[in-house]
Amino acid sequence: QVQLVESGGGLVQPGGSLRLSCAASGSIASIKVMGWYRQAPGKERELVAIFTSGDSTNYADSVKGRFTISRDNAKSTVYLQMNSLKPEDTAVYYCNAFIWPMNYWGKGTLVTVSS
Repeated sequence: QVQLVESGGGLVQPGGSLRLSCAASGSIASIKVMGWYRQAPGKERELVAIFTSGDSTNYADSVKGRFTISRDNAKSTVYLQMNSLKPEDTAVYYCNAFIWPMNYWGKGTLVTVSS
């Protein structure tokens, strides 16, 4: 079992940047599937960026070229660097880890992009 705690959300102007962090309660070195999802008001939760196996990554088309996912196994932390933010990026961002057969979620951190 693993607990995930997100941080780094907040209010940012369009074009700005934020870095989200997801701290895990235990080692993430063996977790192959781990990443970020988001849920905007009135919409379903969607994939943002994820490690799919080892260092392989997958991004939503809407964030490619703007967002970067990274991990620091020594710190048991996964990051999401978000640049060139747009109002449509406004959402609650959730950290996710899949450790077969369980899916683990954090409680989320709110990102608001507005002038």
